[in-house]
Amino acid sequence: MAFSKDFLWGGATAANQFEGAYLTDGKGLSTADVITAGAYDHPRQVTWQKPTTGETGSTDFGFFTDKRQVPEGTVPAVIDGEYYPSHTATDFYHHYQGDIKLMAEMGFKTFRLSINWSRIFPNGDDAEPNEAGLAFYDHVFDACQKYHIEPLVTLSHYETPLNLAIKYNGWADRKVIDFFVKYATLVMKRYQGKVKYWLTFNEINFMDNAPFLAGGVIDGSPQNRAQAAHNQFVASALTVKAAREINPQIQVGQMLAYGPLYAYTADPADQLKVQLQQQNTFFYSDVQTGGHYPNYRLKQYARDGIKLDDRPEDYELLANYPADFLSFSCYGSNTVTTHQDKGDAAGNFMTGVKNPYLETNAWGWATDPDVLRIALNTLFDRYHKPLWIVENGIGWADELTADNQVHDDYRIKYLQANLSSMRDAVTIDGVDLLGYTMWGCIDLVSAGTGEMKKRYGFVYVDRDDLGNGSLKRIPKDSFYWYKKVIANNGADLSN
Repeated sequence: MAFSKDFLWGGATAANQFEGAYLTDGKGLSTADVITAGAYDHPRQVTWQKPTTGETGSTDFGFFTDKRQVPEGTVPAVIDGEYYPSHTATDFYHHYQGDIKLMAEMGFKTFRLSINWSRIFPNGDDAEPNEAGLAFYDHVFDACQKYHIEPLVTLSHYETPLNLAIKYNGWADRKVIDFFVKYATLVMKRYQGKVKYWLTFNEINFMDNAPFLAGGVIDGSPQNRAQAAHNQFVASALTVKAAREINPQIQVGQMLAYGPLYAYTADPADQLKVQLQQQNTFFYSDVQTGGHYPNYRLKQYARDGIKLDDRPEDYELLANYPADFLSFSCYGSNTVTTHQDKGDAAGNFMTGVKNPYLETNAWGWATDPDVLRIALNTLFDRYHKPLWIVENGIGWADELTADNQVHDDYRIKYLQANLSSMRDAVTIDGVDLLGYTMWGCIDLVSAGTGEMKKRYGFVYVDRDDLGNGSLKRIPKDSFYWYKKVIANNGADLSN
């Protein structure tokens, strides 16, 4: 069985990991531009400068922490002599025509990308936009139209203008709502007729464990994270409202980081741990897609003494303008337990314990053959809205052969299992799924480690972890496999 004839097959990227040209044509600095490269065995760093003395330094870019991202009295800054992967990434800015042509050769129906907010408003709070930045995306969307590729555009994908982080503590300040809505309204009007599908915030639930990444929040206290999340919810609802007024055909979706959670044992304490950890994720979709604050989070805020700077009209907006569809990233499942003797799971962004039934790659990511079917059914049963898988894939240290080929059967094997699971959710279970965009369809910088060697794409890019290489594009074996999958609309997943 295959998918519907209008199913949107494609791939996904993010500007800070793919676009490069970090100061070209008037672009301002974003938060991504002050984060260095890292690796599997050491974290990325946020670099900083002390304005009063000129002293510079860096701190570990921490996940799952309440600490400030930079010391008191300093500001995040680009420091001479450091290597920042976002500054060039894989240079889509100067390769977009060829890259989109490669996507068309695979048969893409859709291409997920992000607009770098600081390319449009260099400081985030500017009075006027940067026309050169707007023109660049005009050219990108025109190239998509040439090949009948539908853009799916993320408005904020870990690319908060750095000035907003320094001046306002990012999304912790309500003033940022107006700056974002001004930006969102501008680009939705500008690209009306070129872009139908929009996402507001990439993996919005990462505000809980990586607030600088998710919203430029330098001081990520629990109070500030809660406020920043609320402000993003309100901004998202206002963006949906603006879209309705611009053109009712525009669709604005949510983007959630999601992976099913399994209990390691039948111990009821393990089952309860699964429920409580899932609530931390579902909170974000309960508000942004469901339209209301769930009682379990309100009770938590009361216990923790968190008081939101809110308005009565905020909750009317959330109820009246929820997301039109729910998109999500899903790379695999996670297994948790209350039994501390079971060991830890590896893998950036992952917590829990190793699942003995699943194989893992070099970065500790497990391949779960049923993960997308479980995820899709869980989310569809909860929200009864169209879904879209906008990130799914596997990072691997691909090797280029002497004759310039990449034989990535491991990636094909991973995708075969995942797409088969996705197909079952649609054709057997009846889940309403709009499309699928495989993550990092052309090699880009890893968000978790800042590495190039952790490759995701169907297309190899000649660039290494230190920024060396020709940036030449080379299709991998998976390129031709995915081309066949799209051509037969997912009916045949064989290699």
